[in-house]
Amino acid sequence: MAKESMKARERKRKKLVDKYAAKRKLLKETGDFVGLEKLPRNSSPIRMRNRCQITGRPRGYMRQFGISRITFREMALFGMIPGITKSSW
Repeated sequence: MAKESMKARERKRKKLVDKYAAKRKLLKETGDFVGLEKLPRNSSPIRMRNRCQITGRPRGYMRQFGISRITFREMALFGMIPGITKSSW
């Protein structure tokens, strides 16, 4: 499980990206790269890291569900994800 500080940092980055998205888009369209540089560094969407919403694990992230592969497997075994069953043959 990831440290709470790492999860909090990611949430903070997400807020900044959402806050400056329109302004960033406008500056890119007009070609004002000096103004773009003055925006906060963490407001760039490229700096965000996909993390599991439950554990905060950065690796093995399943984009479709927003959770890591380990959490996905546990939830699938307990039937917490609709339409997903563990295969057996």
